[in-house]
Amino acid sequence: MRKFLVVLDDSRECLNAMRFAAMRAAKSGGGVEVLAIIPPEEFNHWIGIGDIMREEARERIEVHYEVFAKWMRDRQGIDPELVIREGEIVTEILAQVDEDPDVGVLVLGAGSGKGGPGPLVTQMTKSSATLPIPLTIVPGEMSKERLEAIT
Repeated sequence: MRKFLVVLDDSRECLNAMRFAAMRAAKSGGGVEVLAIIPPEEFNHWIGIGDIMREEARERIEVHYEVFAKWMRDRQGIDPELVIREGEIVTEILAQVDEDPDVGVLVLGAGSGKGGPGPLVTQMTKSSATLPIPLTIVPGEMSKERLEAIT
């Protein structure tokens, strides 16, 4: 089964990327893999404190993921899979794509602020020529109705 890989973060545009991935998966018989990445700088503390912070980060991710997962199950009939990795975001995305042969499309949300589409979209588009899968960039300002119409 082809999976749409979507990155879970705290950005506003993440919502549209999640919606798009779930709608496309539902309409094409695919699945959704939600990737959350914990950056290494969060744990540059003493060993015990770093372990506690790592566990707290995982708990926050799981709560955040469950909101999207419930919507995907209830509205799209998709049961997404959560993957949590630790490291640099681009490196971990590329590693996940390499390690999971079922991932067929990477879906990212683009910000609409003054800073452009966001650092992740900027970094991934620079690598897009060598990606082994297509990259879909979903505008963060696109309405739910427009997303439904194009998926």
